[in-house]
Amino acid sequence: MDRLDAMKVFVLAVDEGSLAAAGRKLGRSPAAVSRAIAFLEARMGTELLHRTTRSIKLSEEGERYVAVCRRVLTELDEADDIAAGPRTVPRGLLTITAPVVSGEMVLRPILDAFLDAYPTVSAKLLLFDRAVNLIEEGVDVALRIGPLADSAMVAMRVGETSRVVVAAPHYLKQHPRITEPGDLAKHQIVAMAHLPNSWTFTAQAGSSAPRTVQFTPRLVVNSTYAAVASAVAGRGIARMYSYQVAEQVARGELVLVLAGEEDPEMPAHLIAPQGRLSVPKVRAFTDFAVPRLKKHFAQLKNSLKPR
Repeated sequence: MDRLDAMKVFVLAVDEGSLAAAGRKLGRSPAAVSRAIAFLEARMGTELLHRTTRSIKLSEEGERYVAVCRRVLTELDEADDIAAGPRTVPRGLLTITAPVVSGEMVLRPILDAFLDAYPTVSAKLLLFDRAVNLIEEGVDVALRIGPLADSAMVAMRVGETSRVVVAAPHYLKQHPRITEPGDLAKHQIVAMAHLPNSWTFTAQAGSSAPRTVQFTPRLVVNSTYAAVASAVAGRGIARMYSYQVAEQVARGELVLVLAGEEDPEMPAHLIAPQGRLSVPKVRAFTDFAVPRLKKHFAQLKNSLKPR
């Protein structure tokens, strides 16, 4: 059996979550998929997948091996594209990742337009609110919000965003006035489940220490969309990224609170592993997406300026 083909089958089975799903995608029977994985397990001398009648789960060795398979297959694709020369038409599967909300609101419309412009490229958009290892998980490009920790990546800055405190106008009319961060203690707070029950603001004049406001939230949610909707409904004050509430602010459903007290803006980047930009589909996407993302973040910043 061809080893590279078996590796492709193995990676697809992991991505699809079952042997049957991988077989359907490949036009092969589940038994043929199982044989390919058994071939790799025999070579490795260890079980890569724990199988049940309905699902599969990577073993500890399988988790390490699938990361290696992704790297090998990606590098082979890169080698083919580079050898074909710079005029090669962008083609194949482009894998992109982003945080859930920025991926849905900011990146997906740009990806849609890119796919219209490049019919020989297909795409997989993976939205996670966690750090994705681009190399181990076989990702070509990522949108990252905030400071970059991984210096091994090629980074293209596309703009800035910031955290903003927002509330519905009718909520603010019914509750005490907010002039400085300490006033938030008198208010109902809509908080995100994965964040601490405190917000940090810039230091007061003459001090270098940032101000931290502790609170007991009235409502805790694990969804950005739910937090924004609750704030619009007047359930309390929320703190979100500016791009998450720009539409609601523009419509007057939410207003900015403590606009002059926020932390400095955070950068937004597209990043790619070293070498991936030489692959035509990746270069085509970054060339297409970077100016559109810059325009989007510039418009966003302008729309949130006090008037």
